[in-house]
Amino acid sequence: MINNVLRVAIYCLVFLSIQVLVLNNIHFLRLATPFLYVYILLKMPVGTQPVRLLLLAFFTGLVVDSFTNTAGMHAAACCLAAFARNPLINLLAGKDIPAEGIPSAALFGKGAFLRYTLGFVMLHHIALFLIESLTLFDPLYLVFRILGSICLTTLLIYLAEAFNLHIPTSNES
Repeated sequence: MINNVLRVAIYCLVFLSIQVLVLNNIHFLRLATPFLYVYILLKMPVGTQPVRLLLLAFFTGLVVDSFTNTAGMHAAACCLAAFARNPLINLLAGKDIPAEGIPSAALFGKGAFLRYTLGFVMLHHIALFLIESLTLFDPLYLVFRILGSICLTTLLIYLAEAFNLHIPTSNES
């Protein structure tokens, strides 16, 4: 329990700092903006209560909103993605996952973890960019922005997963 709280606190501090200080200033070809802070929500233990997950998603999105002056867009997109997270895990990774398990390629399998990451990021980004645009005036540009940001975010999530800070649980020595 303490290890999970410590891990989440470290993830929040590190990934929200990276997002706010560095990644919010990156707009690759004016199309792709990476949103690595969703990694915090991806790596929550499988058995996390939905209320705790939604609260973490709301406050994570609210922190990003407060630094980007976006009036709740990130909080709404994070809450939607967090709401769909447990059904997405059950659909893609199966029901044999232990409740204390932290989503990873080792736990889910590489294919299932890729599908889980892509599904979660896709849901977050579609909601975020649709809320941001509030119109379908230029749908092709919107689709390119969504796809570019999904690809860039997924790439950064896999880089973060490769350099994952592993904090051992009480079961490991």
